[in-house]
Amino acid sequence: MADQRLERIALPDTAPLPNPYAEADRAQAVADLLAGNRFDPTGLPPGPYVLHLEVRDGRLVFDIHDTRDAPLRIIALALGPFRRLIKDYHMVVASHEQAVTEGGSEARIQAIDMGRRGLHNEGAELLCQRLDGRVTLDFETSRRLFTLVCALHQRI
Repeated sequence: MADQRLERIALPDTAPLPNPYAEADRAQAVADLLAGNRFDPTGLPPGPYVLHLEVRDGRLVFDIHDTRDAPLRIIALALGPFRRLIKDYHMVVASHEQAVTEGGSEARIQAIDMGRRGLHNEGAELLCQRLDGRVTLDFETSRRLFTLVCALHQRI
């Protein structure tokens, strides 16, 4: 059976994220993604794959390569359907960071975190829907990719 997974993630070399919390979130998403994922692009030779993920011309671009970094396929998704979720996700993450750094109550932090997880799940489901028929993902892979989408969007 083919190894239908991502072996490496390539993100654009641009300015760092706005704060260390966001950088840590991005780094953790990449580490978790590479530790275990399912990424099965329809109609491509067996993996593993390298994913170049970026925002280009207002689109989310999945540039899929083989492990020798030869291009295999580009999938571009409109960012429009993701914009509200990304905006809400960034607001909730900022609220969570503020609550933690200011010593907010445990109940407040947990409530904010539940909201963040809900938005994260909604973003992961949307990503799975938008890639349906082109790439098969498991839910955890989709969640981690959505984290990276949000990180890319912060840089714009």
